[in-house]
Amino acid sequence: MLIYPAIDLFECKAVRLYKGDYNKMTVYSDNPPEIAEDFKKCGATHIHVVDLEGAKNGTTPNFDTVIEIKRRSGLFCEVGGGIRDMDTVDRYITAGIDRVILGTAAVTNEGFVKEAVSKYGSKIAVGIDIKDGFAAIKGWTEKSELTAFEFCEKMQANGVETLICTDISKDGAMKGTNHALYSELMDRFDMQIIASGGVSSLDDVKKLAEKNLYGAIIGKAYYTKDIDLKQAVEVAK
Repeated sequence: MLIYPAIDLFECKAVRLYKGDYNKMTVYSDNPPEIAEDFKKCGATHIHVVDLEGAKNGTTPNFDTVIEIKRRSGLFCEVGGGIRDMDTVDRYITAGIDRVILGTAAVTNEGFVKEAVSKYGSKIAVGIDIKDGFAAIKGWTEKSELTAFEFCEKMQANGVETLICTDISKDGAMKGTNHALYSELMDRFDMQIIASGGVSSLDDVKKLAEKNLYGAIIGKAYYTKDIDLKQAVEVAK
């Protein structure tokens, strides 16, 4: 299993939200590329970056910071947040980003997903944020009408290879991840599943790795030092 340490960006700073609430934001660094360099020192090979401002309003205000994170770390870099048209997808991939994550747009514009997958294949991932069993959109601020599993079925049918699944109720809460959810996703779908939200101990990492998940995202637990990233990378192997 791959470990994806995460950097969430807001106003070019590395931050974390509590359960997706923009009013409950903690700033951890004014220098996100420096954090990415530390990820590399800890043995990470992949990194997960989210433009939180973009997720909310569909723009890319942290674009330059994302590219600098990729340039300085050299890690495999996947990016999500605010990617709602092909121009933005093209811009990120042309700039050297390895994988682009479609979120809100994947729920609201199925044709966009098909076009992106047709053009870029495995460079396109889809992120599903689950709120009360439904797919959430617009930076987790709204629930869609699609259940989580209905949405996943659609994405698999559209040729999506990688699915990043976040249980919002667990995100940033430091109370463990939703192991039952990831077991069910692995049973139901053939996509590469990346777990996100609430991965807050080495025990979480171990249990997810035992399920043969493709990857797990470590966010807040890195910043609070509840997870030693170097150990997590080894446990995941």
